[in-house]
Order: sequence, then structure tokens, then C-alpha cells
Amino acid sequence: MKVKQTQMKFLVIPLISLGILTTSCKHNMDKKEVNSIEKTLETSPFHTYGEDLSFLKKHTEIIELSDATGNSKVAISPALQGRVMTTSSKGEKGRSYGWINRELFSAKDTLEHINVYGGEERFWLGPEGGQYSIFFKKGTDFTLENWYTPKLIDLESFDVEASSNHKVTFSKKATLTNYSGFKFDFNIEREIKILETPHVLKEFGLDAMPGINVVAYETINSLTNIGDADWVKETGLLSIWLLGMFNPSPDTTIVIPYNSGEEATLGVPVNDDYFGKVPTERLIIKDDVIYFSGDGKFRSKIGLSPKRAKNVLGSYDASSQTLTILKYNQPNAILDYVNSKWEFQKEPYLGDVVNSYNDGEPAPGEKPLGPFYELETSSPALNLKVGERGTHIQMTCHFEGTLTELSKISKKVLGVSISEIETAFKN
Repeated sequence: MKVKQTQMKFLVIPLISLGILTTSCKHNMDKKEVNSIEKTLETSPFHTYGEDLSFLKKHTEIIELSDATGNSKVAISPALQGRVMTTSSKGEKGRSYGWINRELFSAKDTLEHINVYGGEERFWLGPEGGQYSIFFKKGTDFTLENWYTPKLIDLESFDVEASSNHKVTFSKKATLTNYSGFKFDFNIEREIKILETPHVLKEFGLDAMPGINVVAYETINSLTNIGDADWVKETGLLSIWLLGMFNPSPDTTIVIPYNSGEEATLGVPVNDDYFGKVPTERLIIKDDVIYFSGDGKFRSKIGLSPKRAKNVLGSYDASSQTLTILKYNQPNAILDYVNSKWEFQKEPYLGDVVNSYNDGEPAPGEKPLGPFYELETSSPALNLKVGERGTHIQMTCHFEGTLTELSKISKKVLGVSISEIETAFKN
């Protein structure tokens, strides 16, 4: 499937906008989109990587990366902004880690507001809402009917500049105009490379572990200001936003270490009021770690400010003994992150750097949108002078293996053992 044949059957409004999928949206969209919302998917079974790869190749071009052993695999779609669709640590017969919206790929339709295909790392840009939004046109109200994902990060392809078995590089020249009327002219560069297991373990300060299977990749994402005006806070800034959709399970727990300290100095440990307060049985805040349910059964979202967030987060699925870890470059002493709330903002640069979303029923009795859960990171607000470049780097790692080995990893990187994660919601 090429970009012009992009296919989708229902509308998913992610992140902040998920909170607005209420009955009122039926009055703001055409019949096609209303029907698509109501026809959400049933819970999808887990697929092997080989099954997902075969399916994807029927609908879109796929570039596949492999490590030296041939067991670690990464499947990438150039037509979807160089999106990492899914990965495996055990070759084609291994578990497929990325959530893929099979029905949307198989549909014969394209919607105006957004086309959500899934994938475990997609390239996006912020801010979503506010006076510097790139999702709303100037003068419109911040309502669902006026919200449009820029085609650049929804339907347009990225150009392949170079490709090998281990690395692929994409580029894209683009122009976007924000809500306040400022025009951004920029070039996107996105490099994806698969990482060898010894390198990954060394990155986390770990010794060799023969009892685990690993797939890991790093993406280097850059924006260069190629326009004739500097990007300044007074007219709005962009940020690089990476979002990953993963398969949920009743035994999935999201784990986010954070900087402890007084709220008067650092602010609240976690922002959990995106869709209303998250129930305490689904969000546990310890002295230095946050546990959040990733079961795909209760729509909720959390975020951490740059003062609270560390440069790692992850999740653990006890049913498959899979540990997922994200590590990203968080610049020291930079506190300006774009705010995506749908309103005229008093503080447009007090946004979150780390987010996690758990899918669930939009309203009692309604079907979930996936289900899936998300792990997200963002770059700081990019105040780039003409010719300057800003970069956001993220490493995504999946580990499968023995509880002993996995616990060594989680304790070293996330600060808690597998036993602590497994019992977090049982105590």
C-alpha cells in the first residue's frame, strides 16, 4: 500500500484529544467518521513477528533491519514517516511487540482528522493545542471538529536517503503554520539503527546475560530550521514527539522512575488528570517510582515534568516475561517543553517530557479504541535560529528471558526488581 492508498476504518483521537471522544463529537463529524468511531476493534490476539510482517508487506513497503545473529528484527514503514511498526527478539517466530491496527490497514478509506495505524515508534511534532498549536487553524475553537493531524505526520511518506541491513536514514522537507500564523520551514532527518545485544547491555552497565533475548534500536530525530526567520518563544516553537503503541495484557505494568523531592520545589510527581484522576488501584506513586496499569482496560493518561522525569521508563508484561525499556536524551537544566492542552495557555512551555497512555472504554459500555498502551517522550521546545538543528534520540529495548536475568536489568535501569513490579498492584 502506498501513501495515496492509505486505509482506515475508524477514527482514534490520541493523547489529550482522547478525552473529547464523547457523544458530542457525533454532532461535529460526518456520518462516515461517526460510524468509524463506533466500529472500534475487538481485543486483538498477539501475533508472531512473521505473521505481522507478512500482513504488513501486503499493505505497505517494509524495510527490515536485523542484527548479526538474525534473531533481532525491526520492521519499518517509509510510507508512514519512517515508522517502526514492530520488532522481535526471536526472529519470525518470536512475539511481535508493536501494536498494529490490522483492520485499518485493510480498510478502503482515509479520514480527515487522523489515520492511526499503530506501530511501536512513530515520529510526531508538538504542540497539539494552544495558541502555538500545529493541529488547529488560526481563529478556530479548540474543539474536536477543528482538530486535524498535519498530513506531514499522518499520511505523508519520508524519503529514504540510505539503507542497509542494520540502519536506515530518512529525510523530509516540510512547512507548517501554527495557530498564531507563524510559518515553520524545516528539514526532518530520522535515522533508525538496530543495536547489537553487547552494546545494549554495556549501555546499561550490565554484564553478558546468556538467558535473555534482546531486540533494541535507536532513533536519531532532528529538525533543522531552513526558513528565513528564527524560531522564538513569542511566535511559537515545535518539539519532536515520539510515541510507541504496544500490545496490552492484564499483567502489564508501566514503570516510570522519577526524581523525588518536595512538591514546592519540583511540582507534583505525576500529572494524572488528563481524563480525570486515575484511580489509586491503577496508579501507585512510591518514593522514587511510579506504577501505572497497561492492561488496555481503562482509558487514562499520565505525564511527568522535566523536573520529575528521568531519562528512562519502561513496562513489564508478566504473562510473556517481556521487559520493555525506553531511554532518551533529556538535556540537563532545560525546562521548556511545549504544552498541548486545548486552550489558550498561560504557560505554553510547561509541558510534560514523558507520557504514558492506557487504552480502555471511551465511555461505559463502549468498545476500547485499540486496545493498546503507549510510552512517549518529547524533546524540549526547539528555539532554533536559522540553520540550527535540534535532535531527540530514543532507544527502545525489549528483553525476554528468565526472571533472574530480567530482574537484574530492571533493578539496574528502573530501580526496582521484577518481583516489586509484579506485586505492585497486589499489595
